[in-house]
Amino acid sequence: MPDPERLPIEWPDPVTTLAGPEPTPPPPPQRTGWIIPMAAGFLGAGVAIATVLVTGIGQSNEPPVERVTEIVRTEIATPENVTTNSLAAAVARRVVPSVVTVEVFSGPSLTGSGSGVIIDAENGYIATNEHVVDNNAVVGIVLSDGRRYEGTVLGVDVLTDLAVVQIDAESLIEIERGTTDDLEVGDTAIAIGNPLGLLGGPTVTVGVLSAFDRLVEGGADDDDLYGMVQTDAPFTRGSSGGALVDDEGTLIGITTAVGVSDLGPEGLGFATPVEVMNRVTDEIIASGSSGHGFLGILGSTQLAAQPDGGQAPVGVLVSQLLDGSSAGSSGIEAGDIITTVDGRNVTTMEGLVSTLRRFGPGDFVNVEVRRGGTSLRVTLELGDRTENP
Repeated sequence: MPDPERLPIEWPDPVTTLAGPEPTPPPPPQRTGWIIPMAAGFLGAGVAIATVLVTGIGQSNEPPVERVTEIVRTEIATPENVTTNSLAAAVARRVVPSVVTVEVFSGPSLTGSGSGVIIDAENGYIATNEHVVDNNAVVGIVLSDGRRYEGTVLGVDVLTDLAVVQIDAESLIEIERGTTDDLEVGDTAIAIGNPLGLLGGPTVTVGVLSAFDRLVEGGADDDDLYGMVQTDAPFTRGSSGGALVDDEGTLIGITTAVGVSDLGPEGLGFATPVEVMNRVTDEIIASGSSGHGFLGILGSTQLAAQPDGGQAPVGVLVSQLLDGSSAGSSGIEAGDIITTVDGRNVTTMEGLVSTLRRFGPGDFVNVEVRRGGTSLRVTLELGDRTENP
C-alpha cells in the first residue's frame, strides 16, 4: 500500500555521506540529469549540514561538478565587523548570545560540530537538528561567550530533523520566537550559526525569504522535509541547527538544509518553520519524543480547469479512507476535496502534509471539504502518523 498522505517518490542513487577532507574532484562524468537526494555527515571537525540536490528542467551542455564544495559568500558579517548602524549589527547584538555550537564526540574525540538555539534560558533547553546530534546521548555545548558545558540530548524527531539538548548553566539568553504566518516573499531573513566549526563565535549572514512551504526531498535513508522556509541567506556545514530570524531578530526557523545541484552550490537554504519547531520541541521536552498528526487518507492534488484553458490546483482529492482514520470517522468521504485545515488554505497534497506537521496526535482541527457543489466543515481529532508509517 502506498505511504499515506504523501506523494510517491522515485529515489535516485544515494549520495555517499561526506567524510574526511575534501578530495580532489575526479573528471566530471557525462551529465544524465538532476537528482534530488539529501545527505548529511561530518567534514573534519564540522557536522555537514543536510545537503539537497535541487531539481532542474531540461538538459545543459555545461560540464557538471562531481563534488559539492563549500558555499561561498563575499559578505559575511559577524558582531565584530558590521557597522554599528546596520540592520545586521542590531540583529546580531540581540540574537548571537542565543546561538550555540553543538560539539559531537565519539569517546574522547571530537568528531563534528553544528549549531543550536537557546529556546528556554531557565531550563537550559536548546533546539538543534537531529542530524547534528545523531545518536549521541551526550554532546558539548559552547556558548557565544566561550563558556562550555556538557549537554544531554533529551530526544530527537527524525521526521522533522529536530532535537532538544539540555544544559545546566546560568545567565543564558533565550531567543525570542516569532512566526512565519505574517511574513512574505522578499522580507529580510538573517541566518546565524557556526559554519565549518570556525572559532570566534557565531556567523551572521543576510538575505531574503525566497519561498514558503518548500518540499525538500530526502535520499533513500532520509525522510522528506515538508513546509520548509527557503532563503538566500547563506549557510553551510556546521550551520545546521542555527537560527533563521526576521529583521527584528525573532526566530522564524531552524536552519536545516542547503541546496546544491550537479553544477555546485545554488545559494538556496532551507529552514524548519518556527511553528513546527515549537510543537516538536515542546513534545520532546515533555515526553522525549514527538508524534505527528494524521488524517488517515490517501489522496492527491486536485486540478481544476481554468477559463484560459489551463489547470490550477484547488485542493486534495480524498481517494481512500484508511481503516480507523479520523477523517472517516468525522464524516469525510472518498471523493471529497479538502480545501482548508484549521483555517489554512490547502491546494496541494504537499501543502496538506506541510500543514499537518504543525499538529500532533490528539489535536482537534477544523477541516473544510468540497463535495460536489457544497462546502462542508467538520471538526476532527487527528490520529498518530507514527502508528501508520
